[in-house]
Amino acid sequence: MATYTPMIQQYLKIKAEHQDAFLFFRLGDFYEMFFEDAKKASQELEITLTSRDGGAAEKIPMCGVPYHSASAYIEQLIKKGYKVAICEQTEDPKAAKGVVKREVVQLITPGTVMDGKGIHESENNFIASVSSCSNGYGLALSDLTTGENLAVLIERLEDVISEIYSVGAREIVVSGSLDEKTVAQLKERCGATISIEDGQTDEHVQIIEHLQNQDITNTFLRLYTYLKRTQKRSLDHLQPVQVYELEEAMKIDLYSKRNLELTETIRSKNKKGSLLWLLDETKTAMGGRLLKQWIDRPLIRVNQIEERQEMVETLMSHFFEREDLRERLKEVYDLERLAGRVAFGNVNARDLIQLKESLKQVPGIKQLVASLAHKKAKERAERIDPCGDVLALLEEALYENPPLSVKEGNLIKDGYNQKLDEYRDASRNGKDWIARLEQQEREYTGIRSLKVGFNKVFGNYIEVTKANLHLLEEGRYERKQTLTNAERYIRP
Repeated sequence: MATYTPMIQQYLKIKAEHQDAFLFFRLGDFYEMFFEDAKKASQELEITLTSRDGGAAEKIPMCGVPYHSASAYIEQLIKKGYKVAICEQTEDPKAAKGVVKREVVQLITPGTVMDGKGIHESENNFIASVSSCSNGYGLALSDLTTGENLAVLIERLEDVISEIYSVGAREIVVSGSLDEKTVAQLKERCGATISIEDGQTDEHVQIIEHLQNQDITNTFLRLYTYLKRTQKRSLDHLQPVQVYELEEAMKIDLYSKRNLELTETIRSKNKKGSLLWLLDETKTAMGGRLLKQWIDRPLIRVNQIEERQEMVETLMSHFFEREDLRERLKEVYDLERLAGRVAFGNVNARDLIQLKESLKQVPGIKQLVASLAHKKAKERAERIDPCGDVLALLEEALYENPPLSVKEGNLIKDGYNQKLDEYRDASRNGKDWIARLEQQEREYTGIRSLKVGFNKVFGNYIEVTKANLHLLEEGRYERKQTLTNAERYIRP
């Protein structure tokens, strides 16, 4: 390793911590891959394999993808069951001494994808965790895109496999100590990526406070630890874990589910032609996912069946309220996934507009549900939070038709933020703004010869002659360049 250049040594050190993933190593406007990653990625992505000098006798295999279009390439790799570690520059290259600092900021895996073509609006994207327990197995499920969390204890491995197949989990997190035969069956029969997690979070996890079974707690904590370690960002949108029992619903093995074509057809693996396709008249993505869950796990307890029937009957008998409710739900976007993107930090302005338009419908929906002559409907209406403060913030801050990309600007309204208004004024009226800044600094410092200039190296700078340096307030400016008769500064 000592024979390689410092940059390649840095790459190898980071790669050693992510052996099971493609390392997308940021170099300027590209994500580069080296060595075996480059060879494999060039085949999987059908991109050109090149090479570069890395300090050793032989050149290093290399391939790369543009930063601005990396998401499409990442999506291809994830679809094939691979993982991708995103390694970014974590300091300004101009301020770096030696090799620019880099670190992995996110590990994208089949079970942690937040957007793209792999995410279907009416389907969950669950990641599973399986643990061996005293009386069988613990199974935990989490959907990062919606924040839903489920957990169950299961006696037989066959039922674990059936449950994972039913929810369509594409990744399973296990302990390194889980026996190899079990891991092999999970991988082969569920068609999922297997990930190892033996760490344990030491933080307070509020969403499991209500759990009373230690096996379920440990199973979900393993999953939570994996998500926290790989995503390296807020998971505040995750909902409290819901514990369920297999006995609550009809047991249908995975072969029967396939043959009955409940949620997808045998031949095309598509929704069209399945029972779900026939029944789905839902108006929101959230409703579509819930209907799929109901079909996957049919109720068998009489009281639950009757309660659902009573609610259906109530809606059928309230024609006008039902139609009003359907019309309002048409205007509601996927609130669960919007909340997930906000928490994850990958939300754009269009998402926030969708959130605003959805929240506008909530008071009316709450009123309609409360008006239904059913006790459970009224109870549910009382639990609905209109989030008026969030709606007010979005209406006050955002333009109605913002561009998709944050880089295009014109997202936040004029007058919302004083500092932003100042920057906008500077960009729109640059020369006038510079002239005002120069005058302000002259008045503040008392240096009449102070001037604001520009060059291609530093951009704008403040220049003060050496004869006037004693008049400067300590810490006001940051020195950037020394000239024969003056010093040039910038301000934070």
